[in-house]
Amino acid sequence: MTTAPPPTVSAPASPAEQVYFGHPEKKVTLYFLVTGLLMLLIGVAIGPLQALNYANIDVYQYLPFLKSYYQGLSLHGVLNALVFTTYFISGLLLYLPCRALGVRPNLVVAWAAYWTMTIGVLMAAWAVLGNNATLLYTFYPPLQGSPLFYIGAALLVVGSLIIAVQVIVIWTGWKRQHPGETTPLVAYMSVATWMMWVIASLGLVVEVVVFLIPWSLGWTKGVDPLLARTLFWYTGHAIVYFWVLPAYISWYALLPRQAGGVIASDSMARLSFVLFLLLSTPVGLHHQYSDTGLSIGWKTVQMLLTFLVVVPSMLTAFSVGASLELAAQARGGGGYFGWTRRLPWKDPVFTAQVLAMISFIPGGAGGIVNASLALDTAVHNTAWIPGHFHITVGTATTLTFFAISFWLLPHLTRKPLASVKMALWSAWLWFWGMIIFAVGMHWEGLIGIPRRTYFAGATGLSEMISRAQVPLALTGISGMVLAVAAVLYFTVIFRTLLGRTRVSAQAEVPIPFSQSLAEVEALAGNGGSPKIAGAVRVLERLWVFFALALALVLVMYLPTFISLLLNPHPVPGLRLW
Repeated sequence: MTTAPPPTVSAPASPAEQVYFGHPEKKVTLYFLVTGLLMLLIGVAIGPLQALNYANIDVYQYLPFLKSYYQGLSLHGVLNALVFTTYFISGLLLYLPCRALGVRPNLVVAWAAYWTMTIGVLMAAWAVLGNNATLLYTFYPPLQGSPLFYIGAALLVVGSLIIAVQVIVIWTGWKRQHPGETTPLVAYMSVATWMMWVIASLGLVVEVVVFLIPWSLGWTKGVDPLLARTLFWYTGHAIVYFWVLPAYISWYALLPRQAGGVIASDSMARLSFVLFLLLSTPVGLHHQYSDTGLSIGWKTVQMLLTFLVVVPSMLTAFSVGASLELAAQARGGGGYFGWTRRLPWKDPVFTAQVLAMISFIPGGAGGIVNASLALDTAVHNTAWIPGHFHITVGTATTLTFFAISFWLLPHLTRKPLASVKMALWSAWLWFWGMIIFAVGMHWEGLIGIPRRTYFAGATGLSEMISRAQVPLALTGISGMVLAVAAVLYFTVIFRTLLGRTRVSAQAEVPIPFSQSLAEVEALAGNGGSPKIAGAVRVLERLWVFFALALALVLVMYLPTFISLLLNPHPVPGLRLW
């Protein structure tokens, strides 16, 4: 795989082509982003129904196009968590690193990735909408769905891996052409994220391609549920970092400039991403504490590794917080907390990201509970889990992607954001809706309300429901708040995309690559580049850390997989819907 040759200069024929002139990769990026947002729109539309279910209000009985609550939940989880994120990240982390490196991606490869993903999503959607793959987000065997769902899911992942390989190859070529130079921060973090995803996706690829597709086609008689669950959670936890790290890239490398400041520490940002590359994957067994047949020793070791992931998260909180304080000081702010008043709170791009970061604080704290072998038993398989999931991925990731779309879509199309005020309202309402939802669901979980349960059809919950009236009400209210936020957000997005006004190339929204404090000080001191620290030279060797991450995964998982493969317990498929 090679990068495309330099652009052929020719006169653009139409205003739309003028937008992409010089950077045709904008078009494929726009397709990735908009397709992802359309998937989010469908998934979010089902969200209030889920919230109302957890308020003990059954709306599904009035919706003939959905056969059951579980079909709605499958659509909601798959579209929001898997499809929207994969499209958005593939577009974002193709475009940003290429622009940072000054290299154009191979557009044939990029479009091939897009259509591979889209064909896969259409196949999977056909199965889910036809009620032939009501498997929920986790699609655990022995629940067995249509082969179309599994093949479609595989193509979605394959598409993302095509982008991953292209970005890594581009970076490797850039390093050969620029020996001794430090990779621009955005490109560095993007490559680290894709390397992590290449390792992390292996579990899902093996589960689906080796086991589930042949099983669903009738080529094999059974699948071992424990082996399948272990392969799923090998990817299933690390995929959270695949969703969150693009938000971190924005917080570290774009938000400082959007706030009017600089990156407080370039090397700390690189160290955080190396730690995520090393630690994100070998931690999945903490999702299987209740599964018998797995070594308690390996569960404990992976629990400890999960706690270590707190380190890069804390580095991020400190470094990004310092960057924001520097920005506020540049605006005249001061004091222990008074500086926060000088930040650009009327800018939805800034505010949505800061609210996303705030929501991630309790989300991360809840994650420590989930990772603890002792505490997890109190909340396992309760409403606590989706409460945690929504305040991390549903808020930290999604709200940051909202913020990115507020500047990136105008950048790609040269169309101004339709309404700054409406965008700001959508961010605040989404934040408070998710906070209320999280409070309600965590509270319900502590009472013992189970997750993934259709209240109207469930038995034996009356006593718990009677004690959970307040959190049930909060959850239902949050669904309505989030519905309003979604309406405002997509109104802004569609008005922007469908608007006819285009600004000139000179007025195009710039990519907010931020300078680091060291770069600014070097320019102010001698007008040159900052001296490259020894730590940065070490961190620059991403291939070495990739190999170490792979080795750590083999150490943490190989004994477990060998044991499972030597003692298989295959079972036939079931259809319970």
